[in-house]
Amino acid sequence: MNRQVVKTNDNSSTLFVPELAQHYHSTHGAVQESVHVFIEAGLHQFLETQQPISILEIGFGTGLNPLLTLLDAEKNNLEIKFTTLEKYPLTMDEAMELNYGEMLGGRDAKKYLLELHQVVWEKWIEITPKFSILKKEIDFKNFSASAEYDLIYFDAFAPGAQPNLWTINIFKRMFESLKTGGILVTYCSKGDVRRNMMAAGFEVEKIPGPPGKREMVRARKGRKE
Repeated sequence: MNRQVVKTNDNSSTLFVPELAQHYHSTHGAVQESVHVFIEAGLHQFLETQQPISILEIGFGTGLNPLLTLLDAEKNNLEIKFTTLEKYPLTMDEAMELNYGEMLGGRDAKKYLLELHQVVWEKWIEITPKFSILKKEIDFKNFSASAEYDLIYFDAFAPGAQPNLWTINIFKRMFESLKTGGILVTYCSKGDVRRNMMAAGFEVEKIPGPPGKREMVRARKGRKE
């Protein structure tokens, strides 16, 4: 897959895929989008928990979301078990071109980003005492789990580029992967996407989106009566 590193409006990097005409992150600001959608709307719903938080990410991509999660876990004393899926991993040369380390605190953030890209696949690796990661090189459509996760970061390419990843069947798998009361967050708030989520069993709410996007979605696996 041909990928080009480009700058976004908050000066953070993203990748552009010409064959899909898609960016990995918002051109309005890669870091600010990921903070808003996945950290503030997702992870911060669990700040009061005393238990380890189990997260599933659909799309490891640049490694920005796990990096932000790791840094936030250190800041807020959270214990994270982070599973991430990716069919087309970046090369280390591509990862080295990303500027998230410089954007997010210098030496430590840069070291963590490289570690996240360097760790072996298919094995749990502890990056810090608060953050462990399992990277799985797999097509999202072939992954299934049963009531394992508190939180899902759904960060696939947009429905226009990869419509097969935004179907009722995919969201049923995501629903089944969540614990009761768990949350899925995504940047996409299209009507057909929300309807597919609801058909899969989710309770869906539109909430304010990041800069450049009016709305995003937070979906819950409702508690049993």
